[in-house]
Amino acid sequence: MANPFQFLQEVRSEASKVVWPTRRETLITSGLVVLMVLAASIFFVVVDQGLRLAVGMLLRLGQ
Repeated sequence: MANPFQFLQEVRSEASKVVWPTRRETLITSGLVVLMVLAASIFFVVVDQGLRLAVGMLLRLGQ
């Protein structure tokens, strides 16, 4: 086990290598995530309603 001082130096050295996204990149990525969430939610609502209607029709046929 390395001593704590050396460990902190290595952590600091590695952290300095991190390349953070720009504000523009962050906004674009966040916008795309929101867009995909909306698209997925609309898709699942449509599929859910379609299955609900199909099951309802099948149950009505059995009466």
